[in-house]
Amino acid sequence: MAANEEKQQGHRAGVYKQKNKEHKHGKHRTKGEIERENKGRVSVMSLTKKQSKEQKKMDRRHKASQLRKNKKDMVLMEKRRLGTRDGPPHLVAVVSLHAGADAAAVIKLLCGEGAGGLVRQEQCVSGVGDSFGLILPRFKQRFTLLTQSTADMHSLLDVAKVADSLVFVLDPAEGWDSYGDYCLSCLFAQGLPSHALVCQGVCDIPVKKRVESRKTLSKITEVRFPDARLFPLDTDQDATLLLRHLGCQKQRKLGFRTRRPHLLAQQVTFTPNCPAEGARSGPTGLGTLRVSGYVRGRALRVDRLVHISGHGDFQLSQIDAPSDPLPLIFTTTRPVKPSKGGDFEMQDGGENEAPVRVLMKADPSCQESLQTEAEVDPMDGEQTWPTESELMEAEEARKSKRVMKVPKGTSDYQATWIVDEDEEENDDLDEESSDDDDDLLDEAMDGDEEENNSQEPASCCASEEEEEEEEEEEVCSTERAGADQRYDEHMDEAAEEEGLKRYREARSHEMFPDEVDTPIDSPARIRFQRYRGLKSFRSSPWDPMENLPLDYSRIFQFQSFERTRRRVLAEAAAEEEGAMVGWYVTLHIVDVPSSVMESVQSGKPLVLVSLLPHEQKMSVMHVLVHRHPSNTEPIKSKEELVFHCGYRRFRASPIFSQHTSADKHKMERFLRPDAPTVVSVYAPITFPPAGVLLFKQRDDGVQDLVATGSLLSCDPRRVVLKRIVLSGHPFKINRRSAVVRYMFFNREDIMWFKPVELRTKWGRRGHIKEALGTHGHMKCVFDNQLRSQDTVLMNLYKRAYPHWTYDPYVPSTLPWFKRDTMLDLDELDME
Repeated sequence: MAANEEKQQGHRAGVYKQKNKEHKHGKHRTKGEIERENKGRVSVMSLTKKQSKEQKKMDRRHKASQLRKNKKDMVLMEKRRLGTRDGPPHLVAVVSLHAGADAAAVIKLLCGEGAGGLVRQEQCVSGVGDSFGLILPRFKQRFTLLTQSTADMHSLLDVAKVADSLVFVLDPAEGWDSYGDYCLSCLFAQGLPSHALVCQGVCDIPVKKRVESRKTLSKITEVRFPDARLFPLDTDQDATLLLRHLGCQKQRKLGFRTRRPHLLAQQVTFTPNCPAEGARSGPTGLGTLRVSGYVRGRALRVDRLVHISGHGDFQLSQIDAPSDPLPLIFTTTRPVKPSKGGDFEMQDGGENEAPVRVLMKADPSCQESLQTEAEVDPMDGEQTWPTESELMEAEEARKSKRVMKVPKGTSDYQATWIVDEDEEENDDLDEESSDDDDDLLDEAMDGDEEENNSQEPASCCASEEEEEEEEEEEVCSTERAGADQRYDEHMDEAAEEEGLKRYREARSHEMFPDEVDTPIDSPARIRFQRYRGLKSFRSSPWDPMENLPLDYSRIFQFQSFERTRRRVLAEAAAEEEGAMVGWYVTLHIVDVPSSVMESVQSGKPLVLVSLLPHEQKMSVMHVLVHRHPSNTEPIKSKEELVFHCGYRRFRASPIFSQHTSADKHKMERFLRPDAPTVVSVYAPITFPPAGVLLFKQRDDGVQDLVATGSLLSCDPRRVVLKRIVLSGHPFKINRRSAVVRYMFFNREDIMWFKPVELRTKWGRRGHIKEALGTHGHMKCVFDNQLRSQDTVLMNLYKRAYPHWTYDPYVPSTLPWFKRDTMLDLDELDME
């Protein structure tokens, strides 16, 4: 019993046993643990050196009131500077966006007597159709009204660059047509100034349908102009309200024109150079161009270069100050002649007109140079250089020789016996096409004979009906043949073949990006000797100054383009010397070709802008663009395009690349429609911001809008890499190792590209282990099991550069809508 009592079990606690709260030892850290985690770091005692002082309620109100007052004073100062007293006349361009809208009627109504303005028709803008100077004593304002046709897109964009306001004339039923929408796309991409929407013909609509018509038109305009106001323009009262709105509305600032002095020519004269002028005499066809107009934007200096849109850069010799053709003077103390307005007086020119005085003359030591390219030293990096006679002989020999592709090592004697492959292919195609046509014709003739033989004789009535049906069929066939012939007359077979070739290349690149075929007849190590492999496209180094082309010796580059841009723009903003904004001046531009005057006489506007420092020099410019949805034609890299960059327009052959933040950028063979693309081109330096438009010149003279965007930077060190992909097929697979073929076709090429890493379309990584045999088979090892349907790829890269094809001359464009009206399809039977 005693042993059993010793082995008794312990007491089990019941449900009413007291449970004390446990110590929270795991929820705090000791000092040692904190020091080990901080590793010697000391916490910040104060966030800022200067302690923030909390303002009282009244102090905050006073500060807000002061900021409000300062902003209001700045706005008033800007209005006074650009308004009636010191600023130039308000430049208003009237643009019709519909074929049925009449812009001339709008100008006529605005210049009518009912609007209360004084019209000066003798001072018209040179090169522009209907233009008038308008003075409004009632509003103490003056306007320059002009109409610009939308047929010439270059002239429309030039006028929009300098216009203070645009008046869009709409149709009361449709708003704008397809060509008007195209014009709006170009204007929005370039930068749209302040604008107003005008609609005529509202009075002709029945009263019950006016409200519904206005709502319909408002819905149409909300797509492009969500906050714009629509003005009816049928009476003189409507014209007065429109002029008041144009003079008082807030002006939209466009960066590329507010930072540079510019003007629209009012009067233009041309004086040819004479040999007696000495240093100023130049080649035949050059002369001095005198351009009169109002200075806008910034103060104009005589030692700066000026750019005439579409013609190039030139120097100024002097600036004159003739009498203002639209004088508007406010006097508050001593009015010369009292008027109904009280403090308004207008002075007419005549016998008492002040003589023209010279404001400033150019100092040759301070003038900007016209040098666009850097001086190239031909002996730099060379030990010998051929003489001029040797260069001339080589040039003559190159022109006289027939350029053709021959195998390496072929002599000139052997090359004369080689026939071009293109001629052989064309001959073969012609023979095959002619043989096919003959076979089809024989088959058709045989079929007709069999049908005629199988027919049995019938009654006379049936034969007559068949003859009538045959006659009808012959008439239909002749009509159809005539329609087809008229249709084919407007077809360009060469253009169709070129378009088909480009379309197939784009489709092939989309399905197999950057893949190329390894040549069989030539070694790959020679064909792709300029390419190299990269371990990582993101992190592998690439020296931007390595193996630069000869064109890079002709360009300029900045140590820091962004710092230079900020400094130049800040100096331009603080500029107070020269012809001030609002002055009516005459600029003497030297060594201008006579084609500029011919362009003005043909009816085109003359837009002149003063360039900032360094903006005449050539460099590598980069533009960020988006593909315009209206254009679906494949645009290949290094294809010639027309650029509208700020005030400039030129032709060049750019290259496309991806828009990334890395130090290397992959080249795009075609302009992508679904992603932003960087366009790199040799062009004159332009400081952003500036809008950019890209057009493609067609053979028929029409220019299609391809892409729109903005200026990105000027950086010759931007590395654009062209990638090619060599593909191979796994022949035998043994887990991680595989035998790959069809990537190379000889042993030497495999050993040459052995260090380059391999990848597969299914994400495997590997490398070449050894070559098998002499026919291009190689053993490769990968990081995981390889599948039989996978494809082995090798990426090779080389740096790409644009072509130096810069041409400042851009030919005139035909209206965009003529592209569809050149062939009247309504006359053809399109069944």
